[in-house]
Amino acid sequence: MEWEEYRKYDAIGLAELVRKREVLDAALSRLDQVNGKLNAVNLDLRTQARSAIDTGLPDGPLRGVPFLLKDLGLLVKGAPTRGGSRLFKNAEPAPVDSALIAAYRNAGLVLFGKTNTPEFGMSAATESVAFGVTRNPWDTSRTPGGSSGGTAAAVAAGVVPASHGTDGGGSIRIPAACCDLFGFKPSRGRISNAPLGDSWGSHSVNHAITRSVRDSALLLDISCLPDPGDFYWLSPPETPFVDEVKREPGRLRIGYVAEPFMWSEIEAPVRDATAAAARLCESLGHHVEETVVPADFAGLRNAIASNVLSNVSMMLRQEAIRRGRPITGDDVEDIPLMVMEEGERISGIQLAESFPVFYSVGQVFADAFKKYDVLLQPTVGQLPVPIGALKMTGWPDRETFTDALYRFMCNTQPYNVIGATAMSVPLAMSDSGLPIGIHFAARQGNEAVLFRLAGQLEAAKPWFDRNPPELAAR
Repeated sequence: MEWEEYRKYDAIGLAELVRKREVLDAALSRLDQVNGKLNAVNLDLRTQARSAIDTGLPDGPLRGVPFLLKDLGLLVKGAPTRGGSRLFKNAEPAPVDSALIAAYRNAGLVLFGKTNTPEFGMSAATESVAFGVTRNPWDTSRTPGGSSGGTAAAVAAGVVPASHGTDGGGSIRIPAACCDLFGFKPSRGRISNAPLGDSWGSHSVNHAITRSVRDSALLLDISCLPDPGDFYWLSPPETPFVDEVKREPGRLRIGYVAEPFMWSEIEAPVRDATAAAARLCESLGHHVEETVVPADFAGLRNAIASNVLSNVSMMLRQEAIRRGRPITGDDVEDIPLMVMEEGERISGIQLAESFPVFYSVGQVFADAFKKYDVLLQPTVGQLPVPIGALKMTGWPDRETFTDALYRFMCNTQPYNVIGATAMSVPLAMSDSGLPIGIHFAARQGNEAVLFRLAGQLEAAKPWFDRNPPELAAR
């Protein structure tokens, strides 16, 4: 199968079309064409993929569809998890699959590689000392976002129609926005994190970046299976999410949040595109009104810092104990090292003080979701930033880096804190040809309303056939 034909299909379309190895061959051929320029995939698992095909794939709904996995937050039997870090560059292969990987295999997906991520997923740009810079297919001088930037770059370049990502503060939605893709964050407890358990104080979730809405919905259907021992879990939906995509959403109450949560301003092209998205929703029959979410976002920023600093410091301390030596700047980049050192100074009381903040912010959002079915705002506050703008080396202190980070990822992280579901929809392009994602969020457990709305938006303003001009052809 030639790439030009392969590119015409989403994952569901590929599964319906063929169940043969040449689909994998098309993905591998495209990967070999573009990866030298993009650095999207940092671990090649094609040998294992071919072996899985030869052994016989399960007869699942995505049998034979090539699929990539982010190199963070999951165990893949027979493959290492490196987390974008020199510290784990020579990690041992995992002895077991995570629950989500088992679900992917049962669905018939062909897992043939791992995608690049910044060190420990701690930036909204995908650049690391260990595995290099990942570039945006729409403009290779720009970031594809992060931390699932390798995933987004691979999907945007046509290597795969869908790929796994994680989202601890926007890490699925941000790269989707940067790369003209659909990025969906499920609710807390929707997808099991077994056997590793919850990450970053239960703020991080797994799911995918896709070109089509229905692929995202089906991937969530096959993976939202609670595992015994999960600390948080939601029951699978009565109606499959893939069926919700085809349903009319009805007249939704949409709150248009023009002002950013975690920073003071939005770039003009992004602001204008978001206003246009609000008008589009009105034209589709929804009730749209401008609103604010009056939460203490400055307090939230401090509480998130306590949580992340403590969790990263704990992880690195455990690794130092395992190795029998301290973690140094030869092991990790500047920002993770600063985070580790600062996290070691956080007291138990300081960490405990973050939880009432999380709760109070959650109550403010709960009130908002009583009034509105959906909140609408920009996914990120800027167009995709240049390579190097959010790398994790060369900063004078952590706060300066954090300011730059929140200037970019100004809206996504509060939804991780409260456990809500959210999505970035590729509804706009800047005059300079850079993607702009529009963010929609709903209360925890209400993925169905977002999939219905996303299906409607996809039909009203299709994006599937857009290709990055630089990489559209061989």
